[in-house]
Amino acid sequence: MSQIVTDANFSSVVLKSPIPVLVDFWATWCGPCRQIAPVVDEVSQEFEGKVLVCKCDVDSSSETPAKYMIRSIPTLLFFKNGELVHKIVGATNKQTIVEKLNSLLN
Repeated sequence: MSQIVTDANFSSVVLKSPIPVLVDFWATWCGPCRQIAPVVDEVSQEFEGKVLVCKCDVDSSSETPAKYMIRSIPTLLFFKNGELVHKIVGATNKQTIVEKLNSLLN
């Protein structure tokens, strides 16, 4: 299951995570966000214990999306050791997400 991150806990949850992190920036009104949500949930289960999967609602947390220049959603950010290493803007397929996550584990 994905963990919810907000402006208040983003640093402690994402940037200080001992394992790689995928953050899905989304909003309830966003059709493409709803389209990839099941894929993000699947990936969360498949990579459980190896990758932390988080969701950040851009409507309730605006500072973090602004900091990472999130201009459209969905946007997926991939972090390793507190550093942003990959970014996917727009709805994507599971294979692309899995490839990015596997690259973080090597």
